[in-house]
Amino acid sequence: MDKPLQRCLLVLGCAIAFAQAAPAQTLRIGLAEDPDVLDPTLARTFVGRIVFSALCDKLFDIDEKLDIVPQLAASYQWSADSKALTIKLKPGVTFHDGEKLDAAAVKYSLERHKTMPGSNRRGELAPLASVDVVDPLTVRLNLSAPFSPLLAQLADRAGMIVSPKAAQAEGDKFGAHPVCAGPFKFVERVPQDRIVLERFPNYWNKAAVHFDRIVYLPIPDSTVRLANLRSGQLDFIERLAASDVPQVKSDSRFKLTKITEIGYQGITINVGKSDLAQKNPLGRDPRVREAFELALDRDGIVQVAMDGEADVGNQWVAPTNPFYAKNVPIPKRNVERAKALLKEAGVVNPSFTLMTPTTADAQRVAQVVQAMAREAGFDVKIQSTEFATSLDLADKGQFDAYVLAWSGRADPDGNIFSFDACKQPLNYAGYCKPEVDDILKHARTTLDVNERKKLYADLAAIALKDRPIVYLYHRHWLWAYTNKLDGLRPIPDGLVRVTDLRFK
Repeated sequence: MDKPLQRCLLVLGCAIAFAQAAPAQTLRIGLAEDPDVLDPTLARTFVGRIVFSALCDKLFDIDEKLDIVPQLAASYQWSADSKALTIKLKPGVTFHDGEKLDAAAVKYSLERHKTMPGSNRRGELAPLASVDVVDPLTVRLNLSAPFSPLLAQLADRAGMIVSPKAAQAEGDKFGAHPVCAGPFKFVERVPQDRIVLERFPNYWNKAAVHFDRIVYLPIPDSTVRLANLRSGQLDFIERLAASDVPQVKSDSRFKLTKITEIGYQGITINVGKSDLAQKNPLGRDPRVREAFELALDRDGIVQVAMDGEADVGNQWVAPTNPFYAKNVPIPKRNVERAKALLKEAGVVNPSFTLMTPTTADAQRVAQVVQAMAREAGFDVKIQSTEFATSLDLADKGQFDAYVLAWSGRADPDGNIFSFDACKQPLNYAGYCKPEVDDILKHARTTLDVNERKKLYADLAAIALKDRPIVYLYHRHWLWAYTNKLDGLRPIPDGLVRVTDLRFK
């Protein structure tokens, strides 16, 4: 045999053997809960957004500094009156089913978010009046009024684009077989057990994808989740328990990443959601709510309930956020003033029930709050309730007060509008005040940052005095993972971006 040919065949043979021998790389991620439906139009859980970050690309994304950056979009431009947003799309993008992602697909998805029965995106896109296909790669969003949070909304589930062909074929069952345009495509889901995704070979940014598969494993018990990481059954766990931080730090096999969330932990009070608001002193009298807040030591709550792994706060955004209202600083604990307010309100030993999800941190918050409030004369009864059930009860107004965390949004409007504006879907407190509504609507219709800051300061002066929500702190997202994992991007929304992740 000719020697050059022999060498060629030898090299080729080695290449084939190497390709056959190279093992498929799987990233195993432990989740704190099992996500709800994997349909971006219907979904509403934080943990679901973690899975979506690998499955469904969005028109925009956010970076480490909370700046809005294009993802499926190539560029964008506002109209002179800020009532139209024109988006140019990246060329050559395809869905997992091979269909083209074009302007018509964007129009379909946005209209689906707006009109599908049960949509949880409808409120997020309320000002979106119509969508025009300008050309195959250009779409124009027409608004009923200027809407400053729009880009931030399109950097979340409202900006996720689904395959029209698959969505039309599956209807309301689309969540069982989601088809998007993310780096990984759906393979299977076994409820309460696993979600399996595999690499999409035609992904528009495929050079940034280094795993063949991702397996998400819901393990609600944080101790078990960590045990699986330490035994090598998992490569990454999200929401490590704060009490386990020292254990991870002392083990050289693992790394720890910490990020302050853009959401908050607070106590929502029923001030008008149902008749129960008038049957407990906390909901009935703002002086009692003020006394309740003054009975709380936020630093103490963070130390005891979160092992110090949170930043104290008293607003819908953290004190480090540019939109934090400095005119209403974090109040100090004042038990004597709390007692005086209760006396002024004519209430002796006010009693109410504090509903809390069964998660460990929420339970600890409830217990610490119960003990602190007792010192001011409150009788707090704790009602532990499964999370989905607690949301349902809150929606129906069947509670006095409720320990509830919000994962947060990049724009402050996403942390406050749906909670404080009249009759909004997340307004579990039943809070409704015309002047607050006016401020909230104005804050979302101006693109001027300084004007918005002033409006949120005006809002804080009213809403934080009425206290439909008593804000406590802003959690640290705690991620623990094998030291073999590289390329992790810590972004304050707490979502795990799988692009650029690789084993060393």
